[in-house]
Amino acid sequence: MPSLFEPLTLTRGPTLKNRFMLAPLTNQQSHRDGVLSDEEYRWLTMRAEGGFGLTMTCATSVHPSGLGFYGQLGAHDDRHLDGLTRLAAKINGEGSHSVVQLHHAGMRTPKDLIDGPPLCPSAESEFGARAMTLDEVERTTQDFIAAAKRCERAGFHGVELHGAHGYLICQFLSADINKREDRYGGSLENRSRLLFDIVDGVRAACGKDFSLGVRLSPERFGLKLDDIVAVAQRLMREDRIDYLDMSLWDVFKEPEEAEHKGKSLLSCFAGLERGNVRLGAAGKITTGAGARAALDAGLDFVVIGRAAILHHDFPKQVEANPDFTPIALPAPVAHLQCEGLSDAFVGYMRNWKGFVEEAA
Repeated sequence: MPSLFEPLTLTRGPTLKNRFMLAPLTNQQSHRDGVLSDEEYRWLTMRAEGGFGLTMTCATSVHPSGLGFYGQLGAHDDRHLDGLTRLAAKINGEGSHSVVQLHHAGMRTPKDLIDGPPLCPSAESEFGARAMTLDEVERTTQDFIAAAKRCERAGFHGVELHGAHGYLICQFLSADINKREDRYGGSLENRSRLLFDIVDGVRAACGKDFSLGVRLSPERFGLKLDDIVAVAQRLMREDRIDYLDMSLWDVFKEPEEAEHKGKSLLSCFAGLERGNVRLGAAGKITTGAGARAALDAGLDFVVIGRAAILHHDFPKQVEANPDFTPIALPAPVAHLQCEGLSDAFVGYMRNWKGFVEEAA
């Protein structure tokens, strides 16, 4: 089995110096117009300094109609270029593979962040979302491609497409949400068309050394495990992406669907033919031992979220102590501030039950 500190080559882009990827974490720290803030710059660059082989931004908007949260970083306008360029230069300078995660929230866009109703593959009364026209679907593909080109201009090594967690690409993949009757609805091939159109478009528009990843989640939001396994296998077999980032909630849990019980959710993906595509996963990997166990279970890299919030230098801590365990929760506010979290980010983390210590 590979070591956590063994370099990982990708087909495109710089080699990762180790097997640690910073998860794309919502932090609500940037400006209302999507321009990078000093707070978000500090948060991300501290993780690059802390030893992550790949440092990824939060979900970053590709269009104003698809904002996902307050203080979201943007890549949908040239006014975002200066901040993105500054961020890429620092991450690259720390020897970390720099990546922007590209995102459209679809029906999950908060209504007070946009003009008009949120967009969705089909009308969705629960979210007050309207169905996208065919022209809007096709323009969304171009929005992702344009954002990827902007990130490449800024100096990032690559981008990741956010196809997980019930956001727009995921909404298209879900047969429960996507009721379209055109070429983007119905069969799995049609429901995954948007994702593959974007993959092909980014690959054609960006340079031969620009890395491309995809994040998928296999459960919740009306997704069927067999469908996501099939999409994952096609992504790896077609060899158009460099890595697949699976968000599994818990890398060692059983699948929710009864017909898949008796095995780990991770094994459903680790057993696929991956060719040149690297496979990683996120989900409660919080200790050095847990990271090793995830690699031993068949991953090429591990995706670190909560532990990276608690310790900006989690990879270095694990290198110094293979059995490293983060500080106990709830975390003191002073500790989180020292780890690069602004007041806005600390406030957001209070939504995670038991994560932030309550004031005395």
